[in-house]
Amino acid sequence: MSDSKHESDVSFIKALAEMLRSNDLTEIEVRREYGEDDVLDVRVARQMQSAPVMVQAPAAPAPATAAASPAPASAAPAAAAPSDPAQHPGAVPSPMVGTAYLAAEPGKPNFVSVGDKVAEGQTILIIEAMKTMNQIPAPRAGTIKRVLVDDGAPVEFGTPLVIIE
Repeated sequence: MSDSKHESDVSFIKALAEMLRSNDLTEIEVRREYGEDDVLDVRVARQMQSAPVMVQAPAAPAPATAAASPAPASAAPAAAAPSDPAQHPGAVPSPMVGTAYLAAEPGKPNFVSVGDKVAEGQTILIIEAMKTMNQIPAPRAGTIKRVLVDDGAPVEFGTPLVIIE
């Protein structure tokens, strides 16, 4: 009888893990009560990494090593790029915690791409927070130099989203 209960619990935990993955959640906590003194507390969690920043950081050192030829033009941007993108003067920080979306809906074109010129107030992406889609406007006019988040990536308050110069 305990073997079937154990198998049932394992199946239950696997189902929770699948629910976590399919709904893009980071954590689920459940209490399953079998009786007065028979309780199963389950917490399934996964660590989300902010890979977009990590993925783009290695691309920046290449111009820094090749800075011998175009040194005057790229010396200042190359020095700023390998360091924290949040310190870049053109960085647009996230105003909230949530999930960043680069397009209005799946299959639609992104609001902005690298090289696009944007006007102040133009929507550059959406952050979903508590099932509410929040349009994030460009704080100033300029050109999108870098997009620092991937579509569907979780963001924290202050996470750099894009760089506008």
